[in-house]
Amino acid sequence: LMLIAAAWLLAGGPLGAAEMMEKQKNQSLYERLGGVYPIAVVVDTFIDLLLVNDVLNANSKIADAMERVPEEGLKYRVTELLCEVTGGPCAYTGLSMKETHDYLDISEEEWDAMMSDFVRVLNNYEIPEEEQKELIVIMESTKMDIVKVARKEMQ
Repeated sequence: LMLIAAAWLLAGGPLGAAEMMEKQKNQSLYERLGGVYPIAVVVDTFIDLLLVNDVLNANSKIADAMERVPEEGLKYRVTELLCEVTGGPCAYTGLSMKETHDYLDISEEEWDAMMSDFVRVLNNYEIPEEEQKELIVIMESTKMDIVKVARKEMQ
């Protein structure tokens, strides 16, 4: 609703349904999500959930990494990454997903727990279904670099 209202105001008045759909179709996912600030809010909540996720914390390597890596730095890097991959002006400056996660021995179950938290946050912030689908595709594209079992099966 906020995106539609903002589009209406930015366009200088009421847009017909067809014009609104065309305008949104031409926008990047970054723009449709509202830019870096809404992305940062979603990431902030998402990381907060990951930090207390019992499934993830049962893996001692993940728990150790969560204690070692500053929460604010993690939130910044993930925001930077999501901003870039959704078509925003940010440039991700962290390590590759494989380098970052390789030593953590992340399992399929842990991946699923993380994805469950991600979808929960998207639903909580009422991210529209189409944008959720696109974000999930982006997340899924990193799975081979993050989940140890998935990499072993592909070799």
